[in-house]
Amino acid sequence: MATSRHSGVGLGDIEEEFGVDRRTAQRMTRVLEEVFDTCTTRIDDERRKYWRLDGNAARLMLAQGIRDSELAALEIALRRAERDGATNEVKALKSLRDRLLASMARPHARRAESDAEAVLEAYGFASRPGPRVRTATLVLETVAEALKGPNLLTITYAGGSKPDGTERTVEPYGMLLGTRRYLVAKVKGGNGRLQHFRLDRITAARLEAAYFARDPDFNLEAHAARAFGSYHADEEFAEVVWRFAPKAAAVAREFIFHPLQEVTEELDGSLTVRFHASGHLEMAWHLYLWGDAVEVLAPDRLRSMVAGFQRRDFPALP
Repeated sequence: MATSRHSGVGLGDIEEEFGVDRRTAQRMTRVLEEVFDTCTTRIDDERRKYWRLDGNAARLMLAQGIRDSELAALEIALRRAERDGATNEVKALKSLRDRLLASMARPHARRAESDAEAVLEAYGFASRPGPRVRTATLVLETVAEALKGPNLLTITYAGGSKPDGTERTVEPYGMLLGTRRYLVAKVKGGNGRLQHFRLDRITAARLEAAYFARDPDFNLEAHAARAFGSYHADEEFAEVVWRFAPKAAAVAREFIFHPLQEVTEELDGSLTVRFHASGHLEMAWHLYLWGDAVEVLAPDRLRSMVAGFQRRDFPALP
């Protein structure tokens, strides 16, 4: 911060960025001055003090490398831009990533790339845009660390008959990101089956020192594909068939409703989409956006859920 900001960094900036009080911020600036002899200070017209580091200090910090979590965040942004077809952003992000890695010592770069790849694999790239339920930042950070290990994770999970939560230790396998976020995990000492824990119901998370061995045959991408969104229900898993009217076919053709979908162009100009998944409620939420321009051919339960709710007065398609 002290290097990247032309005017330097002030106590208020430090308090906001790190969530600390004024005395802690003052201690941090004293250490900054002690560690970097090139640190300079200035006082503005309102008698606020700012600290700044020159380019030599910047090169020293680059030599220390970038964190795996930072590299993972950059990779996630890059892959989201690729999915969205934002070619300019993809080019810029790739250039930034490559220059950052080039500035690091080779062993540090390899380690950062390896750890970042573990984080990326654990997150699974099932993220969908739009509204989402708020999740505690500390819980997210702790879960991410456990996935990277992989370490055992102790969570306090609220829900069901115990709204105050119960504590359980789990083996985390990944996260499903959507309207609601889910932790995919096995309960330590349980039946060995994968379970889904809503992140907004995890009120506390603690990283354990113990490691565990993930099932080498588990594939998060394949697991995520068993659902339309982030909610899984084995009893609902079946073939799903939607037919989009000719007036909506061109728009529907641009959508990837499911990674394993099959699309058929019908003679009347309509478009039929087939895939296997569960999560009827999330499907119904999405189908509502299409008004009367889509017909559910299968399964029967989903067809019954949307019957009578296809509006004709929407001014635009999704």
